[in-house]
Amino acid sequence: MKNLKKIKTLIVIFVLVNLTLMLVKCTTAQTANETEQFFSRDYAGISIRFNATRETVPSGNITINLCVSCTAKNVTVHHLNLSVYGFRYGQEKIFLLNSTSVLKDASLVYNDTYSYNYSVPVPTDVWDATHAKLDLKYTIVDSSFEYNPSFPITVVKNVYLEELKSKLESLNATYWQLNQTFWESFGMNLTEENLAQLNETYWQFKGSQSELDTTRRVVAILAITTVLFVATTLYLVMRKPKERWW
Repeated sequence: MKNLKKIKTLIVIFVLVNLTLMLVKCTTAQTANETEQFFSRDYAGISIRFNATRETVPSGNITINLCVSCTAKNVTVHHLNLSVYGFRYGQEKIFLLNSTSVLKDASLVYNDTYSYNYSVPVPTDVWDATHAKLDLKYTIVDSSFEYNPSFPITVVKNVYLEELKSKLESLNATYWQLNQTFWESFGMNLTEENLAQLNETYWQFKGSQSELDTTRRVVAILAITTVLFVATTLYLVMRKPKERWW
C-alpha cells in the first residue's frame, strides 16, 4: 500500500509538470495608442513636426502625423519623401514603409500648414525601436536646400520575451511547489535523476502487479476447473443406475 501511494503521487506530479509546460506559449498584448512628437525642426522657410504612436506591439500599427508649415514666401518643394524601418528579431533592418512621396513639385503658401497621416503595419517578427527618414529638397526663390534627417520613433514591445519571462516565473513557482510535494512524499528533491529512478520503480511495480494479477487469474481458473470437475463427478455418480441384486 505504501508503494502504491508513492506511485499515485508520482503520477500526479508528472501530470502537473506536463500541464505547466503546456501553459508556456506566446500571446500578443495590446498597448495604449498614445502619440508623441519625435521630430521637430525649423529650416529656412519650412518647419516640420513629426508625431507618431509612442509604443505598439508586433502585428500592431504605427500611426504617423507629419506636419509641414511654410514660413517664407516663394517656397517650392521639389520632393519630400518619408520612409519607416524597423528591425526583424530586433537585428535585421527591414522597411515597414518604403519611400513614400509626401510632396512633389509643390508650391507652398506662406503661413499655411500641411498635415499628412499614415498608418504603418508592424510585422509579427519586428520589435524594439523603429526609425523614420525624411528626404527633403526645396527652393526659396533661387536658393536650394536639401535635408535628410533620420530619427528614432515608435518602440515595438518585445511581447514574446515579456510573455516568456512571465511564464518562466510562473513555471519556477510551480516547480518549487512540486518540489515541496516531492520532498514530503519521497524525501528527495525534484530532479531529473530522481524522477528517472522513481519512474523505473513505477514500471517495476507495475510489472510485479501484472504478474500478481496473472497468478490470481491462474488460481481462479484452477479453482473453477476443480469445482466443475468435482461437480461433474458427483453428478455422474448420482446419475449412475443402481445395480439390482434380485
